[in-house]
Amino acid sequence: MSQQFEGSIEKIDDYHWRIPREQDSRMRTDGIVIADEELMKDIRTDSALTQVQNVACLPGIVGASMAMPDCHYGYGFPIGGVAAFDTSEGVISPGGVGYDINCGVRLLRTDLEDHDIRDRLDALIDHIFREIPAGIGESGRVRLNHAELRRVLTKGVSWAISQGYGTEADLETCEERGCLEGADPDALSDRALERGLPQLGTVGSGNHFLEIQRVDRICDRGAADAMGLLDEGQVMVMIHTGSRGLGYQVCDDSLRPMQKAASKYGIDLPDRQLACAPVESPEGQRYYAAMACAANYGWCNRQIITHWVREAFERTLGMGVARIGLQLVYDVAHNVAKIEWHEVDGVRRQLCVHRKGATRAFGPGRQEVPETYRDIGQPVLVPGDMGTASWLLRGTDEAMRQTFGSTCHGAGRVMSRTAATKRQHGREVQSELQARGIHVRSAGLKTLAEEAPYAYKDVDRVITVAHEAGISRRVARMTPMAVVKG
Repeated sequence: MSQQFEGSIEKIDDYHWRIPREQDSRMRTDGIVIADEELMKDIRTDSALTQVQNVACLPGIVGASMAMPDCHYGYGFPIGGVAAFDTSEGVISPGGVGYDINCGVRLLRTDLEDHDIRDRLDALIDHIFREIPAGIGESGRVRLNHAELRRVLTKGVSWAISQGYGTEADLETCEERGCLEGADPDALSDRALERGLPQLGTVGSGNHFLEIQRVDRICDRGAADAMGLLDEGQVMVMIHTGSRGLGYQVCDDSLRPMQKAASKYGIDLPDRQLACAPVESPEGQRYYAAMACAANYGWCNRQIITHWVREAFERTLGMGVARIGLQLVYDVAHNVAKIEWHEVDGVRRQLCVHRKGATRAFGPGRQEVPETYRDIGQPVLVPGDMGTASWLLRGTDEAMRQTFGSTCHGAGRVMSRTAATKRQHGREVQSELQARGIHVRSAGLKTLAEEAPYAYKDVDRVITVAHEAGISRRVARMTPMAVVKG
């Protein structure tokens, strides 16, 4: 149950707050929250800060237990939580990844301006809504047998490209080239596999969406040029979805074994939702192998949707993709644990970095960043709500120092879905968005009420805090023209 934080928290500066380890003998490190005064008012009202404190109690944690500016209450870890653990002494926790493994975002750029599609926007979003299934339990157009599903789980985006869903160029601008190593389908339950068979190429429910956007503002001309952003009014497409039912099942299946593992290895848990196992233990390795499968499924899912978006634009606009563009700017994961090397107190260490509702934001020069972006830092994609804006940022050296190369992932909820539906009916939300020129297609009106703009923090404020704190830098702001919701 979420409730207001009653512990001690100290303001370090305008954008950093500390939960001191001295207030709880179980804490192994401080908690650090990146927020301004206004965001902190919201963060204080739920149990996210208690969760930051609890994560600081886990063995092998390196650096602080951190919360990004969009932080809010989640399962185990807060959503917006980041924590790194030494791979030889630390743990891996499903609660530090979440149920929606590799919920993530990809951004496509076009060579079109908003006036090029304005008259065809209804037809375009209708085509996308008709051809790309969206919503709870929806099945996709891809028909897999078990052998093919195993290849999806181990190869990720490269499987999709081998089947004609995109080109090799898409691999170059996808985090991890769309495939996390160490995936093993044998680590998945039969139920997880069955849930994964029909859902490839689908947009989930909740805050997942497919959005046609226009560039509203360019803040960093040099970085924008490197990422293919031409000018204000340019048409972009953002895809926000994850590993669907398969990822949910992987998390669900892991909780009981991890609770047993915590007891087996003598780990004192401040919250049973933080069930975990040593990274190098059999239980930890099995979870990682299953999680990697779900991550690869998520990347493959977005790749297939990308292919169908390209087809929809071609058929609706009557022009080829060479004229339209629709190149992949980047694809990022928001819920994942990854094995990475970081410098800590001058020493290079191998860490298991958990990012739950957080985005990797590696700075310039890191080999993991595609060569085309290596001089400016990794692109960071931050979706807002369907009525405001989304942002393109870039990673920084400061993020490498402060947050193991991490930043925010969205606006962050301030209102529960139940409360949001009580405030306004989905049809009213749809009418208000339509009146503002935003074309909305949804599989259900309830989702529109749950995901209404007022249910979220001000994404521009979240981005301002991330920018001023130095953990990512503004590149461009995009606003919605048309939205598909589950």
